[in-house]
Amino acid sequence: MERAQALGLQFCKDNFPGHPAIVCTHPDGHNSAGNIHVHIVIGSLRVRTVERQPFMDKPCDWEAGKKHRCTSAMLRHLRVAVMEMCEQADLNQINLLEAQGDHVSEREYWAQRRGQRRLDHANAKLAAEGQQPTQTVYQTELDKLRKQIYAVLNKTTTFEEFSALLMQEHGIAVKESRGRLSYCPPGRIKFITAKKLSKKLEKEQVLTALSQNIQLATAIQPACEQKPDKIRKLVDIQAKAAAGKGIGYERWAKKFNLKRWSQTLILLQEKGLTSEDALHQRIAELQTQHDDALTVVKDMDARMASLKELRGHLVVYRQYKPLAQKLTTLRNPAAFREQHRAEFAVYDAACAYFKANGLRTLPDLKKLDAEYQTLSSEKNGFYTRYKKAQIELRELRTAQQNVEAFFRKEERSHAVPQQEVK
Repeated sequence: MERAQALGLQFCKDNFPGHPAIVCTHPDGHNSAGNIHVHIVIGSLRVRTVERQPFMDKPCDWEAGKKHRCTSAMLRHLRVAVMEMCEQADLNQINLLEAQGDHVSEREYWAQRRGQRRLDHANAKLAAEGQQPTQTVYQTELDKLRKQIYAVLNKTTTFEEFSALLMQEHGIAVKESRGRLSYCPPGRIKFITAKKLSKKLEKEQVLTALSQNIQLATAIQPACEQKPDKIRKLVDIQAKAAAGKGIGYERWAKKFNLKRWSQTLILLQEKGLTSEDALHQRIAELQTQHDDALTVVKDMDARMASLKELRGHLVVYRQYKPLAQKLTTLRNPAAFREQHRAEFAVYDAACAYFKANGLRTLPDLKKLDAEYQTLSSEKNGFYTRYKKAQIELRELRTAQQNVEAFFRKEERSHAVPQQEVK
């Protein structure tokens, strides 16, 4: 305690010169951790002029009678100063200049503690009755969201696969805006930025993890178990030669076309589509399945979005309904309404939404959540059907184009020039 107090005093003298200050040191008491830490409280007004420091950029930062300014340069200087002080005193200190791991706010921390306390109390009652608790560790909604994203991130190799699997398995939507990722779990309207969840879930870290998964999969999986190459279109060698490609490109293109043509034949033989009519019929069937599944997915998306909006208005209405009821019992309702203007604004918006949609009897919140979960589960099934049809449709269309390109080439090679006909 004495050593920490001395370090705090010296830190205060070095970084807040000219300000009256109080330095207080004590151990944690609320969680029985005993962690010793220092509080520094300074008077905002500087009582004397001090020597200018590198992080001071205006005269008000060192002149007497001026207020303390907490600038970005000042905050960075304080973080560096704390790290250097701990290093010199041989104390453990994390890197304050870069976020590390999960971001747990104070609000989430206390929510987890309250939930764990309630869970322990409930488990104690179950144990007294001779029953086995099913859950011993309480998880906040944000912690559940992190674990779901981590589970998908550890088994995917591309960002498209990562976002699609998150939606299929957990109903979590991912979007990128201005180079930053945000996540929206089912039951929420607003997206949660990666910064509020974890440093590991930001775009750069996610792409790094996906690339590492690719390298790890290549190192672990034997060559015989590697997935076959996707069918690609044949190269029009004559058009490329006319565009100026050389003989080296022509040799490569012939080998490329031979490989792709063999893959096309294998695919068509495996699916029993060796005739042109059968191929056209199968493509038409897949196109119908693809369009039908996509229509259902879009309809369910619209329904889920309306449920989210209704749920948001319902929560706001129930939260601020007591304020609206209290308004009728006051002598000066206008002053009370002005005092709670923000609350009444969202409450009135919820009432207007119910009136516009003809909702005289409000639905039950639990039934809304159950309906949303049912829709989400059904949507995942249709989405899987849609993706499967899309992949097969893409392969067969490419195969169809390859067949047509091959026979066009054969026709050109067997065509007789007009001037040679006698």
